[in-house]
Amino acid sequence: MTPRYVLTLSCPDQIGIVADVSRFLVQMGCNITESGQYNDQGNGRFFLRNTFESTKGVSLNLLREAFAPLADTYQMDAKMFDAAVKTPTVIMVSKFGHCLNDLLFRWRSGSLPIDIKAVISNHRDFQDLVEDADLPFHYLPVTAETKPAQEAALEEILDRTDAELIVLARYMQVLSHDICARHPGQIINIHHSFLPSFKGARPYHQAYERGVKLIGATAHYVTDDLD
Repeated sequence: MTPRYVLTLSCPDQIGIVADVSRFLVQMGCNITESGQYNDQGNGRFFLRNTFESTKGVSLNLLREAFAPLADTYQMDAKMFDAAVKTPTVIMVSKFGHCLNDLLFRWRSGSLPIDIKAVISNHRDFQDLVEDADLPFHYLPVTAETKPAQEAALEEILDRTDAELIVLARYMQVLSHDICARHPGQIINIHHSFLPSFKGARPYHQAYERGVKLIGATAHYVTDDLD
């Protein structure tokens, strides 16, 4: 089977990035199968994601090593991944289980390319559900006084499982600045799509009172400012 890899990068925007990245992949015997790019005019950053096949069977380590000089030239924050390797993931949930249920279903059916290492919750409501799926469940209750110790325990689990992705599946706690800073671009928050119309702790009640009939969902990467 032809190896399939993913390249993601961000860097200051300038002429020639796409051409030079494409030229590099061609020279390494790679065929681009998907490509997406975005220019953030607000901060002058350029973002690129390419999926490509190594038609000559070049290893991922060799590609990374060969790409390093180009990354240095453009001051890139670049990463390459093996598309066949599922992302080690930890899910966090509180007392609403609809997002967790959906993630577990998609994980079991193979439609979601993640490797769930553990589920963490500040309540025990879904312990049986998680253990029935033969997954580790970690109960980490939290209060204002115990939050530092709770987050230390969370970090220990993340380190032990080598988690590369953290999914907040209706986890109703605000993560600290330290957690956000240690895991940039690795935490995804799933929540209702009422913002910015209905803010605060009771958005569903507000929407119901206003007669909203359709509820959606959205997701975003967690940042210190946003969460």
